[in-house]
Amino acid sequence: MRGSHPGSFEIAHHVRDDKSWHETERPLDTREQYDLVVVGGGLSGLAAAYFYRKQKPDARILVLDNHDDFGGHAKRNEFKVGDRLLLGYGGTQSIEAPGRYSDVSKALLKDIGIDTQRFYKYYDQKLFDSLKLAPAIFFDKETFGSDRLIAGPGELPIANIRQFMSTEYINQMPIADAARVDLIRLRDSATDYLADIPVDQKRDALLKMSYKDFLLNRAKVHPDVPKIFQKMPHDLYCVGIDAVSAENCRGMGYPGFKGMTLPERRRGGGGEEEPYIFHFPDGNASIARLLVRALIPAAMPGNSMEDVVTAKANYPALDAENNKVRIRLNSTVVAAKHIGGPKSATSVEVTYVRAGKSYLVRGGTCVMACYNCMVPYLCPEMPETQKEALAYAVKQPLVYTNVQIRNWTAFKKLGVHNIHSPGGYFSTITLDFPVSMGSYKFPASPEEPCVLHLLRTPCKPGLSAKEQFRAGRWELYSTPFATFEKEIRDQLQRALEAGGFDAARDIQAIAVNRWPHGYAYEYNQLFEPLGRPASERPCVIGRQPFGRIFIANSDADGHAYSNIAIDQGYRAVTEALSVADATNR
Repeated sequence: MRGSHPGSFEIAHHVRDDKSWHETERPLDTREQYDLVVVGGGLSGLAAAYFYRKQKPDARILVLDNHDDFGGHAKRNEFKVGDRLLLGYGGTQSIEAPGRYSDVSKALLKDIGIDTQRFYKYYDQKLFDSLKLAPAIFFDKETFGSDRLIAGPGELPIANIRQFMSTEYINQMPIADAARVDLIRLRDSATDYLADIPVDQKRDALLKMSYKDFLLNRAKVHPDVPKIFQKMPHDLYCVGIDAVSAENCRGMGYPGFKGMTLPERRRGGGGEEEPYIFHFPDGNASIARLLVRALIPAAMPGNSMEDVVTAKANYPALDAENNKVRIRLNSTVVAAKHIGGPKSATSVEVTYVRAGKSYLVRGGTCVMACYNCMVPYLCPEMPETQKEALAYAVKQPLVYTNVQIRNWTAFKKLGVHNIHSPGGYFSTITLDFPVSMGSYKFPASPEEPCVLHLLRTPCKPGLSAKEQFRAGRWELYSTPFATFEKEIRDQLQRALEAGGFDAARDIQAIAVNRWPHGYAYEYNQLFEPLGRPASERPCVIGRQPFGRIFIANSDADGHAYSNIAIDQGYRAVTEALSVADATNR
């Protein structure tokens, strides 16, 4: 069990539940003094340390993290088959659309040695096509009355709904005949299902209407139809079509809008569309490893983006006493308090707990690169308005599971590389990305062992998005590994059995990456006020500087992307340096 593993969250829960913690615990004063203390060793925290050190090369910096590894959601899973290393991503998946990154994020990638153009060589975009593998959909008997895997020719990825709207697919689906007719109607009809709403009001109407409601109440489809689409937005929104707006589903290519003409909004970003190939074998964990290499070279040997993939981290070097930058793991921060008032203080006291004992360090400035929702508990002296804004976001829970299998011949026999399961415990089952870098080679032959990636986003349809996230979080905390293993074995066996897969024989290892606090909360307009100015977004209010304490993390912008985490680390450090320089003057 990785992700939020046992030992990483209990102290934080104690702080949340016991308001007297700050008064009753007497930490040991380490007498350590730093220019900057960073709370959280994920991509945002590591980037903050990097940006600060770039401006002040001699600065002393301490990064504290509650996990037993650095990187936060940029998590790495390692598997061994004999002497062969297999890698999987246990969190942040890829560098998405790097051409649209900010200048700050682009520069950081370049500085730490990442050249995204090299992925065109490392990512084998033709492998699955050459083996005639396509996306598939698995219908389970509990939801649809019978188990059925439907696969067919095609080169479209799982995210492109058109792959599953072909007549060939529809005719094989174990659904009512009326539902088949409705699916074809949704695909082909030029009917405007919002004909009674003026054109200039349609978009707002779609934003305030779930796609499930659109299907049932506007398009009047058979109840089997929403079941097919229910989990398709899980990987982006961590909820199903009952809690995702019809407008967002329209933008993703879901059917039913062919007859609806809307004035399109101007889209920012520009540039050519980039393929989804910018992926290290361990996901963005390699970005974290490269940041650590830049901060503490002794902790991550090597000198390239290729060799970092298989580099063996030197963990004792992370917190060596002679380092100017130190990374201290298994250290849960429980308080950050100004020495003196926030306006007059010249230092911040940071208390953390490690191995059951609490310790005190001091920093000239402090960047909180942890979850927004935790900051009010760590900084009780903050203004109530800011604490309320920080507590507004409810992070989205998810599970990234990696399964090492003996070989992937079953996928080859069935002609599939990606399986969507609209009623399954895991919504997707995918062969790992075909990426080879440096000495790391993707198992390109189906006879070789490989890693499968399974996604689950626990939620409770029918509730608001936030309530679904809370329900999903509780589910994750109360679900033992044995339950995950049982569900993995059952679903893989049933989906792949026709290809000769035997779960008892073919599954060799399982890593469950549990993220009760997963994606940053992205404002879902189905449940949020429309037209709210950016300055009034809770994340903007919450990230305001508080004395010598500054807020980073992707939560601070309300978008769950690695480049956002980096940008927010840069903003927080820019604010911190401004205060530090003003003090020195």
